[in-house]
Amino acid sequence: MNEHKFMLTEEGLEKLKKELYELKTVKRKEIAEKISNAVAFGEIAENAEYRAAKNEQAFIEGRILTLEKIIENCEIIDKSKNDNTYVSPGSEVVVEDLKKKEKITYILVDYIESDPGSGKISIVSPIGKALLGKKVGDKVNIRVPAGNLHYKILEIK
Repeated sequence: MNEHKFMLTEEGLEKLKKELYELKTVKRKEIAEKISNAVAFGEIAENAEYRAAKNEQAFIEGRILTLEKIIENCEIIDKSKNDNTYVSPGSEVVVEDLKKKEKITYILVDYIESDPGSGKISIVSPIGKALLGKKVGDKVNIRVPAGNLHYKILEIK
């Protein structure tokens, strides 16, 4: 079976590894304690604390499996291979919003790493798709739920 390769930045991979470590070393122990304490209350069939702890355990174990799969199937974006002629995954792109006359900076990442609030947008988002493969000077029109965006690419880093 051909697994999807997640394209991550070094920073993104380290963040996922840190989360995985935290879940395995800290959260698992906390949940085991909660379950143990809940069992000490007696009858587990009607024990809300026990059910809540087991649900939390299932969530954490699911997240651990997800993170392990992502880390196993990731490819690090090698920015040194990009000559910044064209926008590609990992590119930092400065655009001008032609309507608002303001500059916006985006970093194109895989959806796993996306965080629009910090300027990291997914390569599969409408903006990410529109910018991929473009070069400095290109203009793009992007249809988004809030309307249409009109950008000019000023810089690719």
